[in-house]
Amino acid sequence: MSDLNENISKEMLEAMNSVQEVAIGDTVSGEVLAIDDGKQLIVGIQGAGVEGVVPFKELSAFPVENIEDVAKVGDVLDLVVIAPIKDKENGSYLLSKRRLDAKKVWEQIEADFKADKIVEAPVTGVVKGGLVVDLGVRGFVPASMVAERFVDDFSSYKGQTLTFKIVEIEPSENRLILSRKAVLQAEKEAAEKEIFGKLQAGEVVEGTVARLTNFGAFIDLGGVDGLVHISEISHAHVAKPEDVLAVGDKVSVKVLSVDEEKHRISLSIKETVPGPWTDIEEKAGVGTVLAGTVKRLTDFGAFVEIYPGVEGLVHISQISHKHVATPHEVLKEGEEVQVKVLEVHPEEHRIGLSIKALQEKIEPQKETEESFELPEENTGFTLGDLLGKSDSNEE
Repeated sequence: MSDLNENISKEMLEAMNSVQEVAIGDTVSGEVLAIDDGKQLIVGIQGAGVEGVVPFKELSAFPVENIEDVAKVGDVLDLVVIAPIKDKENGSYLLSKRRLDAKKVWEQIEADFKADKIVEAPVTGVVKGGLVVDLGVRGFVPASMVAERFVDDFSSYKGQTLTFKIVEIEPSENRLILSRKAVLQAEKEAAEKEIFGKLQAGEVVEGTVARLTNFGAFIDLGGVDGLVHISEISHAHVAKPEDVLAVGDKVSVKVLSVDEEKHRISLSIKETVPGPWTDIEEKAGVGTVLAGTVKRLTDFGAFVEIYPGVEGLVHISQISHKHVATPHEVLKEGEEVQVKVLEVHPEEHRIGLSIKALQEKIEPQKETEESFELPEENTGFTLGDLLGKSDSNEE
């Protein structure tokens, strides 16, 4: 009998020793025993022999509509003890799954921060100062760290899942600052290194119009922008880049120069298409008569556009058969005229034109000699008569 009592006492002692004491901040395993009116979980703390309560708001760091989406009776959850309960009707301790999840998230975020790792998260909100993102805990992206350039409206970012760099972290204050700009800059640098390493002057590549300015268009070549100066957009005159291009247009461009040190790439669109001078001898051979528009007037003649991007010179001596002191006397800019091709020099982009060659030359009238009547025809007397009469008078 004494041996039996001794065994019972030993088992009770082992059972008592196996009961885990619960303290604030402890991580415990809790089996869901019941769901109380859809508002909280009643759990049994394993190894402690006591029960605890998980309120609805302490279930998840994410919005939850139905408590059973997070836990069901019989589930075993990892929980953290946050406070004792004075009224122990439903349990002895207040427990939280949300805070334990957040603690694990913070630990992971700290590890990612130390490893300089890029993280991914959805944008859940847009506020005046920037973006709110969800990494399991609330993160904030200041407006100055959203993009490389100024952004006036952040609304389009909401709902997007983007990558970020962690720039500041303080778990005790729930402070997490992220940067999208840093990721974009790193990606750009990597793309620049790759593109500058393989891009050669003279080759033709595909790109997308990224931005338009008053002096040209920036073309995205796959993470790096190159500039097409306004003079390189078209063979024809371009007043404004937006007259012929739009953001998002796919274009072929020829690489004019690559300056890796200055991070500059010069491009040309017009070099990828046949120029107006390519077959000019076929279109405007010597003797051809064409319609043209007076584009410019100078002291020595008029420049007439006969094809888009092709201008020829009508020298002042070829404007009219009549004497012309200055082209402005007989021509004006914008005027439509007929011209005849006198000479063509495609390699020099020069064409000689004539207007007067198409005009009929009017011969000037010869001046008729005036007839003067001699005195004898007026008087009826001959010169001899006059002279004889004079002699007789002298006598």
